[in-house]
Amino acid sequence: MTYKPLEGIRVLDMSRVLAGPYCTMMLSNLGAEIIKLEMPGIGDDSRAYGPHIGEESIYFLSINRGKKSIVVDMKSDEGRRIFERLLAESDVLVENFKPGTLKKLGYGYEQLQALNPQIIYTVVSGFGHTGPYAARPAYDMIVQGMGGIMSITGTPDGDPVRVGTSIGDIVAGMFAAYGTLAALFARTVTGQGQMVDVAMLDSQIAILENAVAKTSTLGVAPGPLGLKHPSITPFEAYRTKDSWIIVAAGNDKLFAALCRVVGQEELIEDPRFVTNAQRNTNMHLLSDIMQQHFSKKTTAEWLEILNEAHIPAGPINTIDKLFDDPHVAERNMLVEVEQPGIGKIKVAGNPIKLSHVPPEKEIPEEHAPRLGEHTREVLIQYAGYTPDEAEDYIRRYQC
Repeated sequence: MTYKPLEGIRVLDMSRVLAGPYCTMMLSNLGAEIIKLEMPGIGDDSRAYGPHIGEESIYFLSINRGKKSIVVDMKSDEGRRIFERLLAESDVLVENFKPGTLKKLGYGYEQLQALNPQIIYTVVSGFGHTGPYAARPAYDMIVQGMGGIMSITGTPDGDPVRVGTSIGDIVAGMFAAYGTLAALFARTVTGQGQMVDVAMLDSQIAILENAVAKTSTLGVAPGPLGLKHPSITPFEAYRTKDSWIIVAAGNDKLFAALCRVVGQEELIEDPRFVTNAQRNTNMHLLSDIMQQHFSKKTTAEWLEILNEAHIPAGPINTIDKLFDDPHVAERNMLVEVEQPGIGKIKVAGNPIKLSHVPPEKEIPEEHAPRLGEHTREVLIQYAGYTPDEAEDYIRRYQC
């Protein structure tokens, strides 16, 4: 019998927009039951984000599939009772409000612990729950800028460039899921829950690779290099006869192989290029030499040549090309789901492949919920409501 590793784990999800929902989507992919608490009449802010098909937000659908939606007014006495009952029945609480928001409602960490000593309280915020910036609001692009990643993205002497996806939110969501799993594991030993505090700014700094160490040791902050790598040469994109190709010759052996396939064997012993350090020093000169060769053939032709020589290489795909890629299909990374009101749509699959989870079970089979779709089910199953009481609640909140 196969099962997902988080089956039996219940997550109370108060998060909205992206960082928190991305965290709970990852937990859902691994089998956790996600109960999404949403404000009556409004719901998750991202339900209003385009593009829309009919009344459905594609933005919302992409990160909320397989979750259960219940409407709860946390400012009402009834809403607070429902929240406390659900909290008592849950393993994890996830929220990404501005720090202090839940505490103002009477649900600081100490109060949550008292209600459920085993709860894992995962919070994602712009700057964390400590430090001089803690009370500041933040969005993805703000932390991309403050965290340094925009200063090394783009072309030399060009304007700052935002990373093309919301990496400030997404990476924080990933770290939040990672921290939640660690806290769940610790609970199996201690029997106690704990708070997981993840900041978007912290997360951006954590993914700066060697830029922090380089700045610390050399005393000079790196800048953007466009299509080149800051530490390895040749490791960049070249314009071909019809598009672009990325070539990554990450060591001396691969550099020698690359020189052979482009017909420039003399470069192997050239003192300007004989080691990676020397190639890095003469990065732009070597780039110009290689570019002359890559412009003579198409990307497909070069891919065949480079793959034959076992030199790492790949095209720069537009998103639509992924839909026809056989490897993407084989890895189940674009999956089709049936969304009521829309029909079949494709969304990103689960990148975590587990040997005991068959491919067809890698992602939730359920659609993204309409606002309050599971209110009746959750109230009866976890909040102690009778069917009549649940129906009355649904009528009052029009969900």
